[in-house]
Amino acid sequence: MSGTDTADPTTHEEHGDLRRSLGFKDLVVYGLLFIAPMAPVGVYGTLDAKSHGAVALVYVVATVAMAFTAFSYAQMVRVVPQAGSVFAYARVALGREAGFIAGWMAMLDYLLIPAVAYLFSGIAMNALVPEVSRWVWTALAVVVTTLLNLWGVRAAARVGFLVLALEIVVLLVFVVAAIVVLTRDGAERGWLSPLSGDGTQGAFALSAVMGAVSIAVLSYLGFDAIASFAEEVTGGSEKVARAVLFCLALAGVLFVAQTYLVALLEPTTSAEFAADPGKQGSAFYDAVDVSVGTWLHDLVAASKAIGAAFAALAGQAAAGRLLFAMGRDRRLPRVLSKTDSGVPRVALLVAAVITLVAAVWAARRDDGMDHLVSVVDIGALTAFTLLHASVVGWFAVRRRGGPVIWWRHVLVPVVGAVITVAVIVEASGAAQVVGAVWFVVGVLVLVGQRGRAEAAR
Repeated sequence: MSGTDTADPTTHEEHGDLRRSLGFKDLVVYGLLFIAPMAPVGVYGTLDAKSHGAVALVYVVATVAMAFTAFSYAQMVRVVPQAGSVFAYARVALGREAGFIAGWMAMLDYLLIPAVAYLFSGIAMNALVPEVSRWVWTALAVVVTTLLNLWGVRAAARVGFLVLALEIVVLLVFVVAAIVVLTRDGAERGWLSPLSGDGTQGAFALSAVMGAVSIAVLSYLGFDAIASFAEEVTGGSEKVARAVLFCLALAGVLFVAQTYLVALLEPTTSAEFAADPGKQGSAFYDAVDVSVGTWLHDLVAASKAIGAAFAALAGQAAAGRLLFAMGRDRRLPRVLSKTDSGVPRVALLVAAVITLVAAVWAARRDDGMDHLVSVVDIGALTAFTLLHASVVGWFAVRRRGGPVIWWRHVLVPVVGAVITVAVIVEASGAAQVVGAVWFVVGVLVLVGQRGRAEAAR
């Protein structure tokens, strides 16, 4: 098995064709669904404590940091418009082995992030209807969204658009209500404090902000899923590249706006959050409850419950495309590359079963959420690092993309890789261990595949 793949990146062995039916709007819908417009709600209190109150600044910096990754995706999807996303990019730029490792690590993200979202939906629905166990709600969410994905990417995008519109409406209601309260009653903190800190933990500290950024970037995981639909978009890969960049920019604006407003409404100081971590998880809801009213608290909670299930829908769809691409390249069982009416139903069902098992297992444990969250991020960040390496490998080392533009083909991906590696270093020890174990298993699988290939010669 050769170390590099010198084939045209836009060609591959066909075992199934995906149907081209998605437009720019559909791509953005999938990206925003996966990210979730109100993703900061759950981590607002933690970020406020860690950043000394400069939570809006944290999201400004995080958006800029993730822009490097989005830019690398936009470059590679133009030259490798395939369903495998980072798996396909690393395969053609760095070699088949690197491509497999990129896809293998990305599977942690694509298969387990939907499980986290399903679990979140199950927990929220159980709070509204406690007579039904949360694992039942979790399983029901998996079944409903899987049926939508099996129906077809276009149909799922239509339903997803309605859910996304609902989430955006709820976010706008929060923004309007917050502005009304701030205009009427004034802010609890200084007007610039969400960008400079509330001063209760000392002077502004850049290190505190950067520490919080390592957590905030995880709110953006999912925008990259847009690239996995490259073979199902009408109008060429340029549309996918624009959708990736637009989705990240829009998410950044939404994240900064909502965290800025809720920080102004927040009666609890960042020092109090730091001293009492138990208050951090519900900080956003508590601030809304006190300043605006319980009605908005309940509306936001219901929106998050529904939105989480459809974030999982987008994640499951992306996971199916990754398994499809790896099966087509014979890196996973070939049956995964089969399609039915342009839909990779076998790959989707396999992704759904794995996600269902993980989500229901976690739903039946009190510490299930912690276990899932601790491992999903390492896979994505490792895949992002290999994405940046792919840009350098394709354009600067192999020089397959025409003249080398050093800032675009070297500087941006190198800075992006430094950022993703730094976030990996800041991750929890448990996540690092699980990521390392998963990596080793992937290497063993790769060695086994190479051994079988050489024995067959």
